[in-house]
Amino acid sequence: MIRLFLVLVVLWGYLGASAQTPPAAQQGGSNHTSSFLPLSSSLTYDTFFLEAIVQRQKGNNDAVFDLLQHCIKLKPDAAEAYYFLAQYYLQLKNDSLAGQNYLKAAELEPNNTVFLETLAQWYINQQDFDNAITALERLYNEDKSRDDLLEMLCELYQQTENYPKAIETLNRIEAAEGKSEHLSYSKSEIYTKQGMKQAAIAEMEALARQYPNDLNYKGMYADKLLQNDEEQQALRLYNEILAEEPDNIRALVSLRSYYRVQGETEIVDSLTERILLNPSATTEQRVYMMRQMVGESERDGGDSTQVLEMFHKLLQQPQKDADIASLCAAYMSLKEMPRDTIAAILHTILRIAPDNAGARLQLVSYAWDAKDLDEVVSLCQDARQYNPEEMAFYYYQGMAFYQKDQRDKALEAFQNGISVITQESNPAIVSDFYAVMGDLFYQKGLPQQAFEAYDSCLQWKDDNIMCMNNYAYYLSELGQQLDKAEQMSYKTIKAAPKNATYLDTYAWILFMKERYAEAKIYIDQALQNDSDSSAVIIEHAGDIYAKGGNVERAVALWQQAQEIDPDNKILNRKIKRRKYIKK
Repeated sequence: MIRLFLVLVVLWGYLGASAQTPPAAQQGGSNHTSSFLPLSSSLTYDTFFLEAIVQRQKGNNDAVFDLLQHCIKLKPDAAEAYYFLAQYYLQLKNDSLAGQNYLKAAELEPNNTVFLETLAQWYINQQDFDNAITALERLYNEDKSRDDLLEMLCELYQQTENYPKAIETLNRIEAAEGKSEHLSYSKSEIYTKQGMKQAAIAEMEALARQYPNDLNYKGMYADKLLQNDEEQQALRLYNEILAEEPDNIRALVSLRSYYRVQGETEIVDSLTERILLNPSATTEQRVYMMRQMVGESERDGGDSTQVLEMFHKLLQQPQKDADIASLCAAYMSLKEMPRDTIAAILHTILRIAPDNAGARLQLVSYAWDAKDLDEVVSLCQDARQYNPEEMAFYYYQGMAFYQKDQRDKALEAFQNGISVITQESNPAIVSDFYAVMGDLFYQKGLPQQAFEAYDSCLQWKDDNIMCMNNYAYYLSELGQQLDKAEQMSYKTIKAAPKNATYLDTYAWILFMKERYAEAKIYIDQALQNDSDSSAVIIEHAGDIYAKGGNVERAVALWQQAQEIDPDNKILNRKIKRRKYIKK
Protein backbone atom coordinates (compact mmCIF):
# COMPACT_ATOMS: atom_id res chain seq x y z
CA MET A 1 0.00 0.00 0.00
CA ILE A 2 2.78 2.42 0.90
CA ARG A 3 4.64 1.83 -2.38
CA LEU A 4 1.45 2.29 -4.41
CA PHE A 5 0.81 5.57 -2.61
CA LEU A 6 4.35 6.70 -3.32
CA VAL A 7 3.89 6.11 -7.05
CA LEU A 8 0.80 8.29 -6.99
CA VAL A 9 2.70 10.94 -5.03
CA VAL A 10 5.50 10.93 -7.59
CA LEU A 11 3.01 11.48 -10.39
CA TRP A 12 1.44 14.32 -8.42
CA GLY A 13 4.86 15.85 -7.89
CA TYR A 14 5.65 15.69 -11.59
CA LEU A 15 2.47 17.52 -12.46
CA GLY A 16 2.71 20.11 -9.69
CA ALA A 17 6.43 20.77 -9.47
CA SER A 18 6.41 24.02 -11.37
CA ALA A 19 4.03 25.58 -8.88
CA GLN A 20 6.36 25.09 -5.92
CA THR A 21 8.57 27.72 -4.31
CA PRO A 22 12.24 26.80 -3.82
CA PRO A 23 13.64 26.47 -0.31
CA ALA A 24 15.95 29.07 1.15
CA ALA A 25 18.87 26.64 1.01
CA GLN A 26 21.94 27.31 -1.11
CA GLN A 27 23.41 24.96 -3.67
CA GLY A 28 24.92 22.41 -1.33
CA GLY A 29 21.79 21.95 0.74
CA SER A 30 20.16 23.71 3.67
CA ASN A 31 21.65 24.57 7.03
CA HIS A 32 18.11 24.70 8.34
CA THR A 33 16.95 21.51 10.08
CA SER A 34 13.36 20.41 10.00
CA SER A 35 11.24 21.14 13.03
CA PHE A 36 8.59 18.67 11.94
CA LEU A 37 10.39 15.34 12.52
CA PRO A 38 13.63 14.71 14.40
CA LEU A 39 16.12 13.63 11.76
CA SER A 40 17.99 11.44 14.21
CA SER A 41 14.95 9.34 15.07
CA SER A 42 14.57 5.69 14.12
CA LEU A 43 11.51 6.35 12.00
CA THR A 44 11.35 4.57 8.63
CA TYR A 45 12.09 6.03 5.18
CA ASP A 46 8.40 5.92 4.22
CA THR A 47 7.47 8.00 7.24
CA PHE A 48 10.03 10.68 6.40
CA PHE A 49 9.06 10.73 2.73
CA LEU A 50 5.36 11.08 3.46
CA GLU A 51 6.13 13.86 5.91
CA ALA A 52 8.13 15.61 3.14
CA ILE A 53 5.08 15.43 0.87
CA VAL A 54 2.82 16.81 3.59
CA GLN A 55 5.18 19.72 4.23
CA ARG A 56 5.45 20.32 0.47
CA GLN A 57 1.69 20.73 0.26
CA LYS A 58 1.87 23.21 3.12
CA GLY A 59 4.59 25.20 1.39
CA ASN A 60 7.26 24.51 4.07
CA ASN A 61 9.99 24.10 1.49
CA ASP A 62 13.03 24.34 3.77
CA ALA A 63 11.66 21.43 5.76
CA VAL A 64 10.93 19.45 2.58
CA PHE A 65 14.49 19.98 1.37
CA ASP A 66 15.96 18.64 4.65
CA LEU A 67 13.54 15.73 4.82
CA LEU A 68 14.31 14.62 1.26
CA GLN A 69 18.04 14.74 1.91
CA HIS A 70 17.51 12.62 5.02
CA CYS A 71 15.37 10.18 3.00
CA ILE A 72 18.30 9.61 0.63
CA LYS A 73 20.60 8.93 3.59
CA LEU A 74 18.12 6.39 4.91
CA LYS A 75 17.53 4.80 1.50
CA PRO A 76 20.10 5.68 -1.21
CA ASP A 77 18.10 3.83 -3.90
CA ALA A 78 14.85 5.82 -3.35
CA ALA A 79 14.16 7.10 -6.87
CA GLU A 80 11.23 9.31 -5.91
CA ALA A 81 13.32 11.19 -3.32
CA TYR A 82 15.96 12.04 -5.94
CA TYR A 83 13.21 13.10 -8.33
CA PHE A 84 11.66 15.57 -5.89
CA LEU A 85 15.03 16.83 -4.73
CA ALA A 86 15.97 17.58 -8.35
CA GLN A 87 13.03 19.95 -8.61
CA TYR A 88 14.29 21.96 -5.65
CA TYR A 89 17.85 22.12 -7.00
CA LEU A 90 16.44 23.28 -10.32
CA GLN A 91 14.55 26.12 -8.67
CA LEU A 92 17.67 27.01 -6.70
CA LYS A 93 19.38 27.52 -10.12
CA ASN A 94 21.72 24.60 -9.48
CA ASP A 95 21.19 22.91 -12.83
CA SER A 96 24.08 20.53 -12.36
CA LEU A 97 22.73 18.97 -9.15
CA ALA A 98 19.20 18.98 -10.58
CA GLY A 99 20.39 16.98 -13.58
CA GLN A 100 22.32 14.54 -11.42
CA ASN A 101 19.24 13.86 -9.33
CA TYR A 102 16.91 13.48 -12.33
CA LEU A 103 19.41 11.07 -13.89
CA LYS A 104 19.72 9.11 -10.63
CA ALA A 105 15.94 8.76 -10.36
CA ALA A 106 15.70 7.51 -13.95
CA GLU A 107 18.57 5.04 -13.45
CA LEU A 108 17.00 3.63 -10.29
CA GLU A 109 13.62 3.20 -11.98
CA PRO A 110 14.43 2.85 -15.71
CA ASN A 111 10.85 1.92 -16.59
CA ASN A 112 9.30 4.98 -14.93
CA THR A 113 8.04 7.08 -17.84
CA VAL A 114 7.55 10.17 -15.69
CA PHE A 115 11.20 10.15 -14.64
CA LEU A 116 12.38 9.50 -18.18
CA GLU A 117 10.29 12.25 -19.73
CA THR A 118 11.37 14.76 -17.10
CA LEU A 119 15.00 13.82 -17.64
CA ALA A 120 14.60 14.19 -21.42
CA GLN A 121 13.04 17.63 -21.01
CA TRP A 122 15.88 18.66 -18.69
CA TYR A 123 18.43 17.60 -21.33
CA ILE A 124 16.53 19.59 -23.98
CA ASN A 125 16.52 22.68 -21.77
CA GLN A 126 20.29 22.25 -21.37
CA GLN A 127 20.58 21.81 -25.17
CA ASP A 128 22.16 18.43 -24.56
CA PHE A 129 20.34 16.93 -27.53
CA ASP A 130 22.31 13.67 -27.74
CA ASN A 131 21.36 12.62 -24.22
CA ALA A 132 17.81 13.90 -24.77
CA ILE A 133 17.55 11.60 -27.79
CA THR A 134 18.75 8.64 -25.73
CA ALA A 135 16.17 9.35 -23.03
CA LEU A 136 13.33 9.82 -25.52
CA GLU A 137 14.20 6.62 -27.39
CA ARG A 138 14.08 4.75 -24.09
CA LEU A 139 10.78 6.41 -23.29
CA TYR A 140 9.29 5.47 -26.66
CA ASN A 141 10.38 1.86 -26.17
CA GLU A 142 8.38 1.90 -22.92
CA ASP A 143 5.28 3.37 -24.57
CA LYS A 144 4.88 2.81 -28.33
CA SER A 145 1.59 4.76 -28.34
CA ARG A 146 3.44 8.07 -27.83
CA ASP A 147 3.66 9.35 -31.42
CA ASP A 148 4.43 12.79 -30.01
CA LEU A 149 7.77 11.40 -28.84
CA LEU A 150 8.66 10.48 -32.41
CA GLU A 151 7.89 14.04 -33.49
CA MET A 152 10.25 15.33 -30.80
CA LEU A 153 12.91 12.81 -31.83
CA CYS A 154 12.64 13.90 -35.45
CA GLU A 155 13.21 17.53 -34.46
CA LEU A 156 16.18 16.59 -32.27
CA TYR A 157 17.78 14.46 -34.98
CA GLN A 158 17.54 17.46 -37.30
CA GLN A 159 19.02 19.70 -34.61
CA THR A 160 22.01 17.38 -34.45
CA GLU A 161 22.05 17.10 -38.28
CA ASN A 162 21.55 13.36 -38.09
CA TYR A 163 19.31 13.41 -41.16
CA PRO A 164 19.26 9.64 -41.81
CA LYS A 165 17.87 9.08 -38.29
CA ALA A 166 15.35 11.89 -38.83
CA ILE A 167 14.12 10.14 -42.02
CA GLU A 168 14.03 6.82 -40.21
CA THR A 169 11.92 8.38 -37.44
CA LEU A 170 9.48 9.87 -39.96
CA ASN A 171 9.20 6.44 -41.56
CA ARG A 172 8.31 5.02 -38.14
CA ILE A 173 5.51 7.61 -37.83
CA GLU A 174 4.37 6.85 -41.38
CA ALA A 175 4.26 3.14 -40.64
CA ALA A 176 1.90 3.84 -37.75
CA GLU A 177 -0.23 6.60 -39.29
CA GLY A 178 0.06 6.15 -43.04
CA LYS A 179 1.37 8.58 -45.66
CA SER A 180 0.33 12.23 -45.17
CA GLU A 181 1.08 15.67 -46.53
CA HIS A 182 2.92 16.66 -43.36
CA LEU A 183 5.16 13.59 -43.30
CA SER A 184 5.93 13.59 -47.00
CA TYR A 185 6.73 17.29 -47.00
CA SER A 186 8.96 16.92 -43.94
CA LYS A 187 10.89 14.04 -45.50
CA SER A 188 11.23 15.94 -48.76
CA GLU A 189 12.63 18.97 -46.92
CA ILE A 190 15.18 16.81 -45.10
CA TYR A 191 16.26 15.23 -48.36
CA THR A 192 16.70 18.73 -49.76
CA LYS A 193 18.91 19.67 -46.81
CA GLN A 194 21.06 16.64 -47.64
CA GLY A 195 21.32 17.70 -51.28
CA MET A 196 19.36 14.59 -52.35
CA LYS A 197 17.22 16.33 -54.98
CA GLN A 198 15.84 13.22 -56.63
CA ALA A 199 14.82 11.71 -53.29
CA ALA A 200 13.11 14.99 -52.36
CA ILE A 201 11.18 14.98 -55.64
CA ALA A 202 10.35 11.26 -55.40
CA GLU A 203 8.81 11.72 -51.95
CA MET A 204 6.34 14.34 -53.20
CA GLU A 205 5.69 12.34 -56.37
CA ALA A 206 4.76 9.29 -54.28
CA LEU A 207 2.28 11.40 -52.29
CA ALA A 208 0.71 12.77 -55.49
CA ARG A 209 0.42 9.28 -57.00
CA GLN A 210 -1.14 7.86 -53.85
CA TYR A 211 -3.83 10.57 -53.90
CA PRO A 212 -4.33 11.30 -57.63
CA ASN A 213 -7.64 13.09 -57.08
CA ASP A 214 -6.14 15.69 -54.74
CA LEU A 215 -4.74 18.40 -56.99
CA ASN A 216 -3.08 20.14 -54.05
CA TYR A 217 -0.69 17.19 -53.73
CA LYS A 218 0.00 17.39 -57.43
CA GLY A 219 0.73 21.08 -56.94
CA MET A 220 3.14 20.29 -54.09
CA TYR A 221 4.89 17.81 -56.37
CA ALA A 222 5.17 20.50 -59.05
CA ASP A 223 6.51 23.00 -56.50
CA LYS A 224 9.22 20.54 -55.49
CA LEU A 225 10.16 20.01 -59.14
CA LEU A 226 10.42 23.76 -59.62
CA GLN A 227 12.57 24.15 -56.50
CA ASN A 228 14.96 21.55 -57.88
CA ASP A 229 15.36 23.09 -61.36
CA GLU A 230 12.95 20.73 -63.16
CA GLU A 231 11.10 23.69 -64.68
CA GLN A 232 9.55 22.13 -67.78
CA GLN A 233 8.12 19.16 -65.92
CA ALA A 234 6.79 21.49 -63.18
CA LEU A 235 5.12 23.80 -65.74
CA ARG A 236 3.52 20.78 -67.41
CA LEU A 237 2.00 19.73 -64.09
CA TYR A 238 0.72 23.26 -63.32
CA ASN A 239 -0.97 23.40 -66.71
CA GLU A 240 -2.51 19.97 -66.15
CA ILE A 241 -3.92 21.17 -62.83
CA LEU A 242 -5.36 24.35 -64.35
CA ALA A 243 -6.83 22.44 -67.28
CA GLU A 244 -8.75 20.33 -64.79
CA GLU A 245 -9.43 23.12 -62.27
CA PRO A 246 -8.96 26.63 -63.74
CA ASP A 247 -9.42 28.34 -60.36
CA ASN A 248 -6.80 26.31 -58.48
CA ILE A 249 -5.17 28.96 -56.31
CA ARG A 250 -2.06 26.95 -55.43
CA ALA A 251 -1.13 26.43 -59.08
CA LEU A 252 -1.85 30.05 -59.98
CA VAL A 253 0.26 31.38 -57.10
CA SER A 254 3.15 29.05 -57.97
CA LEU A 255 3.03 30.09 -61.63
CA ARG A 256 2.95 33.75 -60.64
CA SER A 257 6.08 33.30 -58.50
CA TYR A 258 7.83 31.50 -61.36
CA TYR A 259 7.05 34.16 -63.97
CA ARG A 260 8.00 36.97 -61.61
CA VAL A 261 11.47 35.44 -61.28
CA GLN A 262 11.58 35.22 -65.08
CA GLY A 263 10.68 38.92 -65.34
CA GLU A 264 7.49 38.27 -67.31
CA THR A 265 5.63 41.34 -65.99
CA GLU A 266 2.53 41.06 -68.16
CA ILE A 267 1.98 37.42 -67.26
CA VAL A 268 2.53 38.23 -63.58
CA ASP A 269 -0.05 41.03 -63.69
CA SER A 270 -2.56 38.79 -65.42
CA LEU A 271 -2.07 35.99 -62.90
CA THR A 272 -2.29 38.45 -60.01
CA GLU A 273 -5.70 39.68 -61.13
CA ARG A 274 -6.81 36.13 -61.87
CA ILE A 275 -5.92 35.07 -58.32
CA LEU A 276 -7.38 38.07 -56.53
CA LEU A 277 -10.67 38.15 -58.44
CA ASN A 278 -11.01 34.37 -58.34
CA PRO A 279 -14.45 33.52 -56.87
CA SER A 280 -13.00 30.53 -55.06
CA ALA A 281 -10.22 32.54 -53.38
CA THR A 282 -10.57 32.96 -49.63
CA THR A 283 -10.08 36.26 -47.83
CA GLU A 284 -6.86 34.87 -46.36
CA GLN A 285 -5.53 34.08 -49.83
CA ARG A 286 -6.47 37.51 -51.14
CA VAL A 287 -4.87 39.25 -48.16
CA TYR A 288 -1.72 37.15 -48.60
CA MET A 289 -1.52 38.02 -52.28
CA MET A 290 -2.12 41.73 -51.66
CA ARG A 291 0.58 41.77 -49.00
CA GLN A 292 2.91 40.12 -51.49
CA MET A 293 1.95 42.65 -54.15
CA VAL A 294 2.54 45.57 -51.78
CA GLY A 295 5.94 44.16 -50.80
CA GLU A 296 6.94 43.72 -54.44
CA SER A 297 5.76 47.24 -55.26
CA GLU A 298 7.81 48.74 -52.45
CA ARG A 299 10.92 46.81 -53.50
CA ASP A 300 10.41 47.94 -57.10
CA GLY A 301 10.25 51.64 -56.25
CA GLY A 302 7.00 52.17 -54.37
CA ASP A 303 4.63 53.19 -57.21
CA SER A 304 1.20 52.88 -55.58
CA THR A 305 -0.90 53.26 -58.74
CA GLN A 306 -1.18 49.57 -59.61
CA VAL A 307 -1.66 48.49 -55.99
CA LEU A 308 -4.46 51.00 -55.39
CA GLU A 309 -6.14 50.03 -58.65
CA MET A 310 -6.18 46.40 -57.53
CA PHE A 311 -7.56 47.36 -54.12
CA HIS A 312 -10.31 49.30 -55.91
CA LYS A 313 -11.23 46.26 -58.03
CA LEU A 314 -11.27 44.01 -54.98
CA LEU A 315 -13.47 46.35 -52.98
CA GLN A 316 -16.00 46.39 -55.82
CA GLN A 317 -16.59 42.70 -55.08
CA PRO A 318 -18.93 41.50 -52.29
CA GLN A 319 -17.00 41.54 -49.01
CA LYS A 320 -17.47 38.80 -46.40
CA ASP A 321 -15.32 40.70 -43.90
CA ALA A 322 -13.31 43.90 -43.60
CA ASP A 323 -9.82 42.43 -43.98
CA ILE A 324 -9.19 43.72 -47.52
CA ALA A 325 -10.52 47.18 -46.67
CA SER A 326 -8.40 47.27 -43.50
CA LEU A 327 -5.29 46.33 -45.49
CA CYS A 328 -6.14 49.04 -48.01
CA ALA A 329 -6.45 51.66 -45.24
CA ALA A 330 -3.12 50.55 -43.77
CA TYR A 331 -1.46 50.81 -47.18
CA MET A 332 -2.90 54.27 -47.76
CA SER A 333 -1.55 55.36 -44.37
CA LEU A 334 1.84 53.92 -45.31
CA LYS A 335 1.81 55.97 -48.50
CA GLU A 336 0.70 59.07 -46.52
CA MET A 337 -2.34 59.65 -48.68
CA PRO A 338 -4.82 62.47 -47.86
CA ARG A 339 -6.88 61.84 -44.76
CA ASP A 340 -10.22 62.24 -46.53
CA THR A 341 -9.20 59.46 -48.93
CA ILE A 342 -8.26 57.17 -46.05
CA ALA A 343 -11.42 58.16 -44.17
CA ALA A 344 -13.55 56.95 -47.09
CA ILE A 345 -12.01 53.48 -46.76
CA LEU A 346 -12.43 53.57 -42.99
CA HIS A 347 -16.13 54.26 -43.47
CA THR A 348 -16.23 51.30 -45.85
CA ILE A 349 -14.76 49.16 -43.07
CA LEU A 350 -17.47 50.30 -40.68
CA ARG A 351 -20.20 49.52 -43.19
CA ILE A 352 -18.87 45.97 -43.44
CA ALA A 353 -17.97 45.58 -39.76
CA PRO A 354 -19.52 48.30 -37.58
CA ASP A 355 -17.80 46.83 -34.50
CA ASN A 356 -14.31 47.51 -35.90
CA ALA A 357 -12.97 49.63 -33.07
CA GLY A 358 -9.65 50.37 -34.76
CA ALA A 359 -11.22 51.96 -37.83
CA ARG A 360 -13.65 53.97 -35.73
CA LEU A 361 -10.91 55.23 -33.43
CA GLN A 362 -8.89 56.38 -36.42
CA LEU A 363 -11.91 58.28 -37.74
CA VAL A 364 -12.45 59.81 -34.30
CA SER A 365 -8.84 60.99 -34.22
CA TYR A 366 -9.21 62.54 -37.69
CA ALA A 367 -12.39 64.36 -36.61
CA TRP A 368 -10.75 65.51 -33.38
CA ASP A 369 -7.74 66.92 -35.23
CA ALA A 370 -10.10 68.69 -37.61
CA LYS A 371 -12.04 70.08 -34.62
CA ASP A 372 -15.21 68.51 -36.01
CA LEU A 373 -16.70 67.95 -32.55
CA ASP A 374 -20.13 66.93 -33.84
CA GLU A 375 -18.53 64.13 -35.87
CA VAL A 376 -16.57 63.01 -32.80
CA VAL A 377 -19.76 62.85 -30.75
CA SER A 378 -21.60 60.94 -33.49
CA LEU A 379 -18.82 58.37 -34.03
CA CYS A 380 -18.44 57.79 -30.30
CA GLN A 381 -22.19 57.46 -29.78
CA ASP A 382 -22.31 54.66 -32.37
CA ALA A 383 -19.23 53.07 -30.82
CA ARG A 384 -20.98 52.83 -27.47
CA GLN A 385 -23.43 50.46 -29.17
CA TYR A 386 -20.84 48.31 -30.95
CA ASN A 387 -17.83 48.62 -28.61
CA PRO A 388 -19.30 49.39 -25.16
CA GLU A 389 -16.13 48.16 -23.41
CA GLU A 390 -13.73 50.54 -25.22
CA MET A 391 -12.97 53.44 -22.87
CA ALA A 392 -11.40 55.64 -25.52
CA PHE A 393 -14.78 56.39 -27.10
CA TYR A 394 -16.24 57.62 -23.81
CA TYR A 395 -13.16 59.79 -23.32
CA TYR A 396 -13.33 61.40 -26.77
CA GLN A 397 -17.07 61.92 -26.53
CA GLY A 398 -16.77 63.44 -23.09
CA MET A 399 -13.98 65.76 -24.21
CA ALA A 400 -15.98 66.78 -27.31
CA PHE A 401 -18.98 67.70 -25.16
CA TYR A 402 -16.58 69.54 -22.82
CA GLN A 403 -15.20 71.54 -25.74
CA LYS A 404 -18.77 72.29 -26.85
CA ASP A 405 -19.45 73.61 -23.33
CA GLN A 406 -22.08 70.92 -22.76
CA ARG A 407 -20.83 70.04 -19.30
CA ASP A 408 -23.71 67.79 -18.19
CA LYS A 409 -23.40 65.62 -21.29
CA ALA A 410 -19.62 65.54 -20.85
CA LEU A 411 -19.97 64.37 -17.26
CA GLU A 412 -22.48 61.71 -18.30
CA ALA A 413 -20.08 60.38 -20.94
CA PHE A 414 -17.22 60.15 -18.44
CA GLN A 415 -19.40 58.51 -15.81
CA ASN A 416 -20.51 55.91 -18.36
CA GLY A 417 -16.87 55.31 -19.20
CA ILE A 418 -15.99 54.76 -15.56
CA SER A 419 -18.51 51.91 -15.48
CA VAL A 420 -16.40 49.82 -17.89
CA ILE A 421 -13.11 50.15 -15.99
CA THR A 422 -11.39 46.85 -15.16
CA GLN A 423 -8.07 45.93 -13.58
CA GLU A 424 -6.68 45.57 -17.11
CA SER A 425 -7.67 49.12 -18.12
CA ASN A 426 -4.93 51.54 -19.14
CA PRO A 427 -4.04 53.46 -15.93
CA ALA A 428 -3.22 56.66 -17.84
CA ILE A 429 -6.63 56.75 -19.55
CA VAL A 430 -8.52 55.92 -16.34
CA SER A 431 -6.55 58.59 -14.50
CA ASP A 432 -7.47 61.20 -17.12
CA PHE A 433 -11.12 60.13 -16.90
CA TYR A 434 -11.21 60.92 -13.21
CA ALA A 435 -9.19 64.11 -13.64
CA VAL A 436 -11.65 65.61 -16.14
CA MET A 437 -14.59 64.43 -14.02
CA GLY A 438 -13.04 66.29 -11.10
CA ASP A 439 -12.83 69.48 -13.15
CA LEU A 440 -16.45 69.09 -14.23
CA PHE A 441 -17.71 68.47 -10.71
CA TYR A 442 -15.88 71.54 -9.42
CA GLN A 443 -17.27 73.72 -12.21
CA LYS A 444 -20.74 72.49 -11.28
CA GLY A 445 -20.20 73.66 -7.69
CA LEU A 446 -19.64 70.15 -6.27
CA PRO A 447 -16.19 70.38 -4.68
CA GLN A 448 -16.51 67.26 -2.54
CA GLN A 449 -17.29 65.07 -5.57
CA ALA A 450 -14.49 66.83 -7.44
CA PHE A 451 -11.92 66.02 -4.77
CA GLU A 452 -13.08 62.39 -4.60
CA ALA A 453 -12.61 62.14 -8.37
CA TYR A 454 -9.12 63.67 -8.09
CA ASP A 455 -8.23 61.16 -5.37
CA SER A 456 -9.33 58.32 -7.67
CA CYS A 457 -7.29 59.84 -10.47
CA LEU A 458 -4.12 59.83 -8.37
CA GLN A 459 -4.74 56.28 -7.20
CA TRP A 460 -4.54 55.13 -10.82
CA LYS A 461 -1.60 57.39 -11.71
CA ASP A 462 0.08 59.18 -8.84
CA ASP A 463 2.15 61.44 -11.13
CA ASN A 464 -0.75 62.98 -13.07
CA ILE A 465 0.53 66.53 -12.71
CA MET A 466 -2.42 68.22 -14.44
CA CYS A 467 -4.73 66.65 -11.89
CA MET A 468 -2.42 67.60 -9.02
CA ASN A 469 -2.30 71.21 -10.20
CA ASN A 470 -6.07 71.58 -10.46
CA TYR A 471 -6.65 69.71 -7.20
CA ALA A 472 -4.15 71.92 -5.37
CA TYR A 473 -5.52 75.14 -6.86
CA TYR A 474 -9.13 74.37 -6.02
CA LEU A 475 -8.17 73.44 -2.47
CA SER A 476 -6.40 76.81 -2.15
CA GLU A 477 -9.43 78.63 -3.56
CA LEU A 478 -11.51 77.13 -0.76
CA GLY A 479 -8.74 77.60 1.81
CA GLN A 480 -8.79 73.87 2.58
CA GLN A 481 -5.91 71.45 3.29
CA LEU A 482 -3.29 73.98 2.24
CA ASP A 483 -0.42 71.74 3.34
CA LYS A 484 -1.67 68.96 1.06
CA ALA A 485 -2.20 71.51 -1.72
CA GLU A 486 1.35 72.80 -1.32
CA GLN A 487 2.84 69.30 -1.50
CA MET A 488 0.95 68.46 -4.69
CA SER A 489 1.70 71.80 -6.31
CA TYR A 490 5.40 71.51 -5.51
CA LYS A 491 5.52 68.18 -7.37
CA THR A 492 4.08 69.86 -10.46
CA ILE A 493 6.71 72.63 -10.60
CA LYS A 494 9.46 70.06 -10.07
CA ALA A 495 8.08 68.10 -13.02
CA ALA A 496 7.50 71.19 -15.22
CA PRO A 497 9.59 74.08 -13.81
CA LYS A 498 8.69 76.48 -16.65
CA ASN A 499 4.97 75.91 -16.74
CA ALA A 500 3.38 79.28 -15.94
CA THR A 501 0.10 77.76 -14.75
CA TYR A 502 1.82 75.41 -12.28
CA LEU A 503 4.08 78.19 -11.02
CA ASP A 504 1.04 80.44 -10.53
CA THR A 505 -0.76 77.72 -8.55
CA TYR A 506 2.22 77.21 -6.26
CA ALA A 507 2.65 80.97 -5.77
CA TRP A 508 -1.05 81.33 -4.95
CA ILE A 509 -0.94 78.55 -2.35
CA LEU A 510 2.02 80.27 -0.69
CA PHE A 511 0.02 83.51 -0.83
CA MET A 512 -2.92 81.80 0.89
CA LYS A 513 -0.50 80.61 3.58
CA GLU A 514 0.67 84.24 3.99
CA ARG A 515 4.21 83.42 2.82
CA TYR A 516 4.31 86.48 0.58
CA ALA A 517 8.06 86.71 0.02
CA GLU A 518 8.21 83.13 -1.25
CA ALA A 519 5.04 83.66 -3.28
CA LYS A 520 6.67 86.64 -5.04
CA ILE A 521 9.60 84.46 -6.21
CA TYR A 522 7.32 81.97 -7.93
CA ILE A 523 4.81 84.47 -9.33
CA ASP A 524 7.69 86.35 -10.97
CA GLN A 525 8.75 83.06 -12.62
CA ALA A 526 5.15 82.53 -13.70
CA LEU A 527 5.06 85.98 -15.33
CA GLN A 528 8.34 85.30 -17.12
CA ASN A 529 6.96 82.04 -18.58
CA ASP A 530 3.42 83.32 -19.27
CA SER A 531 3.51 83.55 -23.06
CA ASP A 532 -0.31 83.84 -23.25
CA SER A 533 -0.52 86.86 -20.87
CA SER A 534 -3.10 85.22 -18.65
CA ALA A 535 -5.31 87.74 -16.81
CA VAL A 536 -5.55 85.35 -13.84
CA ILE A 537 -1.78 85.05 -13.44
CA ILE A 538 -1.27 88.81 -13.79
CA GLU A 539 -4.04 89.53 -11.26
CA HIS A 540 -2.51 87.03 -8.82
CA ALA A 541 0.83 88.76 -9.25
CA GLY A 542 -0.82 92.08 -8.34
CA ASP A 543 -2.39 90.50 -5.25
CA ILE A 544 0.94 89.08 -4.12
CA TYR A 545 2.76 92.39 -4.66
CA ALA A 546 0.01 94.23 -2.77
CA LYS A 547 0.35 91.95 0.23
CA GLY A 548 4.11 92.27 -0.03
CA GLY A 549 3.86 96.04 0.33
CA ASN A 550 4.62 97.12 -3.25
CA VAL A 551 1.29 98.83 -4.05
CA GLU A 552 2.50 100.69 -7.14
CA ARG A 553 3.62 97.48 -8.79
CA ALA A 554 0.38 95.80 -7.70
CA VAL A 555 -1.81 98.50 -9.28
CA ALA A 556 0.20 98.37 -12.50
CA LEU A 557 -0.31 94.61 -12.69
CA TRP A 558 -4.03 94.90 -11.95
CA GLN A 559 -4.38 97.48 -14.69
CA GLN A 560 -2.59 95.16 -17.10
CA ALA A 561 -4.96 92.36 -16.16
CA GLN A 562 -7.95 94.68 -16.59
CA GLU A 563 -6.98 95.35 -20.21
CA ILE A 564 -7.26 91.63 -20.86
CA ASP A 565 -10.37 91.11 -18.71
CA PRO A 566 -12.26 94.43 -18.66
CA ASP A 567 -15.45 92.91 -17.19
CA ASN A 568 -13.71 91.80 -13.99
CA LYS A 569 -15.45 93.89 -11.31
CA ILE A 570 -13.11 92.76 -8.52
CA LEU A 571 -10.18 94.10 -10.51
CA ASN A 572 -11.86 97.51 -10.85
CA ARG A 573 -12.39 97.70 -7.10
CA LYS A 574 -8.78 96.69 -6.39
CA ILE A 575 -7.50 99.43 -8.69
CA LYS A 576 -9.77 102.09 -7.17
CA ARG A 577 -8.99 101.15 -3.57
CA ARG A 578 -5.34 100.33 -4.31
CA LYS A 579 -5.43 97.23 -2.14
CA TYR A 580 -6.07 93.49 -2.32
CA ILE A 581 -9.74 92.52 -2.01
CA LYS A 582 -10.66 88.93 -1.28
CA LYS A 583 -13.30 87.45 -3.58
